[in-house]
Amino acid sequence: MKYKVLLVLVACGVVIAEGSTLFAQTSDTAQPAGRPQQSGASELDAIRHAALSFAETFNRGDAKAIAELWTTDGEYVDDTGRTYDGREAIEKGYADFFAANPKAKLRLVVESVRLLGDAAALEYGQAILEPSSGGVSTSSQYSVVHIKVEGRWLMASVRDTHVDSGSTYEYIADLEWLIGAWTAEEHGVKTESVCRWIGDKSFVERKYTTTGTDGAESTGVQIIGWNAREGHVQSWNFSPDGAFAVGVWAPIEDGWQASVDGVTVDGTATAAVTRLQRLDDNAYVWQSVGRSLGDTPLPDSDEIVMRRNSQK
Repeated sequence: MKYKVLLVLVACGVVIAEGSTLFAQTSDTAQPAGRPQQSGASELDAIRHAALSFAETFNRGDAKAIAELWTTDGEYVDDTGRTYDGREAIEKGYADFFAANPKAKLRLVVESVRLLGDAAALEYGQAILEPSSGGVSTSSQYSVVHIKVEGRWLMASVRDTHVDSGSTYEYIADLEWLIGAWTAEEHGVKTESVCRWIGDKSFVERKYTTTGTDGAESTGVQIIGWNAREGHVQSWNFSPDGAFAVGVWAPIEDGWQASVDGVTVDGTATAAVTRLQRLDDNAYVWQSVGRSLGDTPLPDSDEIVMRRNSQK
């Protein structure tokens, strides 16, 4: 499982751009014979049209057509400093992105276009990417150096700068599948869990209730989010009796694992490793292992299959 990294860096890195100083190709290109020279206003309109064509082509998921909007030796530099040189590299970058995000959509806001000569122009704007997962959109400031080649405006160099949306969703976007209501019943013990986004999708709130065979209930609240200081996903658990715990999360194959340390209401230390292993969109396995209460080891819990409750 991957969080922040592959999805977000590729999404922002392959789509949008900022600034350029590549003027080696800015020599004038003559208009085809018999074709009248366009006015400055018409040239600017043509460049804006090219920008809109880029977004339309992106939304069709056509990597080859996107690459052809660059000059043959065009350059793209993403916000991590990774450079794609030439149409072949640019096409492959987009193809990889579309394979991972087949329904992602892009909106462009062209803020300014300025002619640098008869055959060069500079465009600035903002790009808003709506991910295929339905999560929070990301925004980038971009700029493009356009070069006119045989009467057609093409992109010669593109760079981007990611704009911080103020949400840390990107770090925990891989928990999107957990959102919803879940139920399990094992040996007469019923477990219910409801997960929802809070704080502009910066945190997942999980409220859970366990009902024993005698009807007694125990409840709790867990908040999962990004710890920027420590650089990891973290959880905070709170029980009505005053017990609490903190977990450090890490992705594992098909799920997540949390190393949890806590304290009971009487001050006794607790520890456990919690595993959530996704089976499909509607089921996952929960288990607590490596448990202890003070100096006393406790047995591992049974594996519990949580199933999505479609009625909630």
